[in-house]
Amino acid sequence: MARTRRRAQNRRRRLAPAFRRPTALGAIGQGAIALAACLGLAALWTGWTYLGPGPDAVSGGLVSIVLPKGAGVGDIAEQLKDARVIRSESVFIMVARATGAAGGLKAGEYEFRQGAPMADVLADIRAGKVVRRMVTIPEGWTSAMAAEAVGKSAVLTGSTVTPEEGVLLPETYRVERGQTRQSVLARMEKAQGDLLAELWPGRQKDLPFKTQREAVTLASIVEKETGLASERPRIAAVFINRLRRGMRLESDPTIIYGVTAGRPLGRRILASEIAAPTAYNTYQIDGLPPTPIANPGRDAIAAVLNPPKTTELFFVADGQGGHVFASDYATHQANVARYRAYQRSQGIR
Repeated sequence: MARTRRRAQNRRRRLAPAFRRPTALGAIGQGAIALAACLGLAALWTGWTYLGPGPDAVSGGLVSIVLPKGAGVGDIAEQLKDARVIRSESVFIMVARATGAAGGLKAGEYEFRQGAPMADVLADIRAGKVVRRMVTIPEGWTSAMAAEAVGKSAVLTGSTVTPEEGVLLPETYRVERGQTRQSVLARMEKAQGDLLAELWPGRQKDLPFKTQREAVTLASIVEKETGLASERPRIAAVFINRLRRGMRLESDPTIIYGVTAGRPLGRRILASEIAAPTAYNTYQIDGLPPTPIANPGRDAIAAVLNPPKTTELFFVADGQGGHVFASDYATHQANVARYRAYQRSQGIR
């Protein structure tokens, strides 16, 4: 009987569920699962922060920001966060370092559309897709006109001092927000100096001027005489031929410069202005005027340094935007008569 009870008790013990204390290995497993879940959520959040839409702009659809030179990835991330371009500084820094972009982020002005993903923002800064702003100085503008144009640029800072006449190279210049206006003018002056350093050594021998400044003065007259690039070498040759013969240049733009300092006259030149003995009136003075009358472009400077070989001494407008040329006075007078007849036919007095 006692043996039967012991057998029954043993059978119940084998069938009863065993209660075991959790082991250290089991606790680690549970912690690992929790950690993996947290890491997964963190990865999802990081991915969404990097690839998903950015924050709304404070106002407007574009956010403009200037990243200064020398700024590190942390400074850039902070600036982007403060401007509401990105959601998280830490994600930006982490991805920039992980991808190798951190050391190649480029300074400059950027514009980002509202809600742009951080991935696009980082790619643009890494590629240097800065806002391109330009200041254009047309050929034939005076230095005062160029200084005014630079002064009107809303992205530049500081005041300007008008450079000497004729020392700037007319071109389209790229500028950046925050640059000083005077530094832009200095760059234009350096550009002309670099061009003269390039072209001057290859000039023709025995030209009727001795200095680069004189070459620029003659080039400025050529620049103002025609709007056609194809005519500049030929007009340069006419003036070179006249200087070699001791003839006066008799250039209308020099009269205008003496009257308006290079601003458009807005009317025909008066007979009294042709007769006026100003320092710039090449109908009245021998040789070149004391300074350039404008800022000549590359082609005009190149034309006076290497003019074509011609015998032409005169030219007059043809009424179609160009000029007709002559080697003798009689032919020139006939060309002038034809031009006057054309003017009358058009009702021009």
